[in-house]
Formats: sequence, C-alpha cells, structure tokens
Amino acid sequence: MELSADAVAEIGRLEYRYGPPRRVSATIDDSFDDPIRKQDRFGEVCMVIRRPNGNLLLAIKTFYPRGAYRLPTGGIHHGEQIGDALVREAREETGLDLEVRRFLAHIAYVGRDERAPLFHTFAFSLDERGGTLGALDDSEQIEAWREITPGDLGRVADFLDDLRSDGTRGVGGSWRAWGKFRAVVHRVVHEALFDT
Repeated sequence: MELSADAVAEIGRLEYRYGPPRRVSATIDDSFDDPIRKQDRFGEVCMVIRRPNGNLLLAIKTFYPRGAYRLPTGGIHHGEQIGDALVREAREETGLDLEVRRFLAHIAYVGRDERAPLFHTFAFSLDERGGTLGALDDSEQIEAWREITPGDLGRVADFLDDLRSDGTRGVGGSWRAWGKFRAVVHRVVHEALFDT
C-alpha cells in the first residue's frame, strides 16, 4: 500500500522532531493475512519501550505460539496520524506514561511477487516515565510481559525467524511466515540502537 501524501508529510515532520529513521524495504513471505492485509489499517507503530532500568519491554498475546514474545505494535487506522496512533496504542497496550525519544525505523514490506508495499512499520523508542504496566484494552489479549536488554533483540529476532509452532488462533496463513515478518523489525531496531 502506497503511503498517502499526508502520511509522507507527517513522516517528514516526525523525522525533523525525532531524528531520521532507518529506511528499509523488506521482501517477505506474504502467506499470512494478519496484520498485513487488515482492511482497517495501512501500517503499524512499533513501540520500543525503555524501562527505567534500561531494559526493553516485550509482550506475548494469548493466542501466539509459545515463546513468541515481541516488541509491541499497534495499527494505524486510515486517516489517522502516525504520531497519534503511537500515543494511543502505547497507552492502550501498556498503561504507562511514556515519552517519545527517537524515530528508529520505517520498514516497507513487499510481498514476493509484488512491487508496491503491502504494509508499513514505524518504530519509535519511548522512555517510561511512570504508570503501572498493564494493558488498558482487554481486546489486545496481552498475556504477559518480559524485559530484555537491548542487546538481546537479535536473539528475539532469531527465535521469531525460526518459529516452528502454531498459535491457538489463525493469522490467515503460515505462523512461520508471520514469525519471519515479525523478526524484521527486531533486527532493524537492533541495528538502529547499536549502529549509530
């Protein structure tokens, strides 16, 4: 899905405010539907949340394959500003008071046989400033949280990239392809955090 002129303009404003992101085009096995073909969104925000102890937050949903913890993400609805989606999703999913620090990455995902992007991820680093960790929206189905050091993002990416088990609910196709898709942002964020 090509970005609208409004989204492109907003990306420029976010870059000015939070720094230039890594721009990545990733070819993926698109043999799954959720979230890349959800009709209510054109992309997602990825929340790289740093706790006061320096660790990052990962979440697992109730229906995910066991062990498939990942950086939390949330959909950007058509017509919604990326920054507004970031604030909304971060609050709904974590219940924490957060401060946006950096625009880390913009990833455009392309299917195996397509040229135009199917989906976009915009990753931001956020610092925890207070609050109590816990999803405010039960529909998020967050089962548990885990903390990792920023250096462990590569291992998380490797686990997702090699996902072999199925979740309890379908993603409209292959969980293995979903895991490979989810691994991309963890690798790109790791590079953004350590190759500066």
